[in-house]
Amino acid sequence: MAIRSSVLFMVIALTMFLVPTFLSAAPAEGLKGWEEEGQYNSLYHVSELDRLKGDIKKMIEIVPMEGMDPGIGLILKDGDGDKVTVHLGPKAFLGKNVGLKRGDRVKIRGAWAEINGEDVFMASKIKKGDYFSLKVRLTKNGKPFWSMSPEELAKERAAE
Repeated sequence: MAIRSSVLFMVIALTMFLVPTFLSAAPAEGLKGWEEEGQYNSLYHVSELDRLKGDIKKMIEIVPMEGMDPGIGLILKDGDGDKVTVHLGPKAFLGKNVGLKRGDRVKIRGAWAEINGEDVFMASKIKKGDYFSLKVRLTKNGKPFWSMSPEELAKERAAE
């Protein structure tokens, strides 16, 4: 009986140490290319922080770079009448309904980047009206919410 208990303890201990290692080696389902240390995220520079205001003309599916899993973006018509492509984040993290739709007037904080020869705006926070806000990155350093641990994410969401 003591041998079985020892073997069971060893199996549980190995599982606790090895499973997290295997899980962290590959990106989470639907987040390929969206990793915090990945090529796409390295394009978010705090030095390029800016604000936009305007009306959403269209919600779009985006694949910012070849091989990435799909994300959600929008086309914004800003105060100057220019159309700006805004990247929100991976579809797998945001879900189908992000609380935004065509015609919404929004304020967006984020950073400019050039992707495939096009200037795009990588959002960190989107506000609509007095009561709706969608945060997808930390403004101070660009850390994406989809790369946070459950504890970090809960802390950020509680601070909203």
